[in-house]
Amino acid sequence: MATPLNIVVIEDHDALREVTVAALSGKGHHVVGLESAEALPEQKDISHIDIMLIDLNLPGESGFSLTQRIRRIYPDIGIIIVSANTEAEHKRQGYDHGADIYLTKPASLDEIHAAIQALSRRLKPAPLNAQQIELHLQSLSLRKQGRSVPLNQHETALLQALLRAPDQRLETWQLLEVISDGQHDYSKASLEVLIVRLRKKIASLGTTQNPIRSIRNHGYQLCEPITVPN
Repeated sequence: MATPLNIVVIEDHDALREVTVAALSGKGHHVVGLESAEALPEQKDISHIDIMLIDLNLPGESGFSLTQRIRRIYPDIGIIIVSANTEAEHKRQGYDHGADIYLTKPASLDEIHAAIQALSRRLKPAPLNAQQIELHLQSLSLRKQGRSVPLNQHETALLQALLRAPDQRLETWQLLEVISDGQHDYSKASLEVLIVRLRKKIASLGTTQNPIRSIRNHGYQLCEPITVPN
């Protein structure tokens, strides 16, 4: 039996996405299917991702952009691009943007699963920059060079959502949804207090810039490089 993996499938074709998710789930994996890159920050239950399957022709943010962004934030993750484009130059761009494997459509479910298994066997943690801040999800903490700062669940969820977002930027209403637990309604003032507290915690690890920038009439943007080690 295959080693269970946490897999995210980002595919805008509903039927294809549902079939792929069902097939990989049937192999014993935990699989989440999303229709766009913009849906990724909304997944509060994804605390660890092993492999992502990304279609390049997505609505909104392109698969190339998403691949590059995920590779930067999650250096250890496995990324498989699945695209109908068979041109060599297009494949090269996929690998240049950070893909581990480029599969061309129509790819059979057996081929996709074989690629996932091959990738899971050879994934090795990438060396992290010792000067960079790390977000540790299990311990709810930020770490840098042996120093650690504790976070609460709301701070962790907010920071993780910003990391996943395009350009690390989210609107105020999106952040309010992230910290909402279904029982309490949080105001903009509550969000501002949370942002101020999180800024101080990030800054305490030695950043030289404003780590979370306020964007007038929009929301907030994370400006400090942070990685999420597996």
